[in-house]
Amino acid sequence: MSVSQESFKKKLKEKGLKVTNQRLLVLQVLAENKDRHLTAEDIYELVKEDYPEIGLATIYRTVQLLLEMQLVDRINLDDGCVRYEIGETLDGTGKHHHHHLICKTCGKVLPFKDDLLDELERHIEEETGFHVLDHELKFYGQCSECRKKQK
Repeated sequence: MSVSQESFKKKLKEKGLKVTNQRLLVLQVLAENKDRHLTAEDIYELVKEDYPEIGLATIYRTVQLLLEMQLVDRINLDDGCVRYEIGETLDGTGKHHHHHLICKTCGKVLPFKDDLLDELERHIEEETGFHVLDHELKFYGQCSECRKKQK
């Protein structure tokens, strides 16, 4: 896991939240599955392995609270599911700047870490006075495996 339990505890306390097993487990599952873009049901299945008495409603409440406290991010990949990932501030990278590459053939979602929009954000602020806090970008296309199959 890229973030320690102690770091999670510290972040929860900084946000004024009680440190609970449920919150720690949800954060741990998201940290261990950073590139999987998990639904609440996915999180539930993974947390349940270590904490079988947990309920799905608890996962939904916990994810919502962590979202409100900006410890997790919500992403919409246009597949009808709300997905979650660990907040970039929690994994130590600071600002949330990664994008998603979505294969229109197989549905695979790949993260793309390089952010080339910093200059555009600066330009927007210079031209309009609007300060961009965050952005989300999705590219739709065909992954390398699907392209190979097609040839």
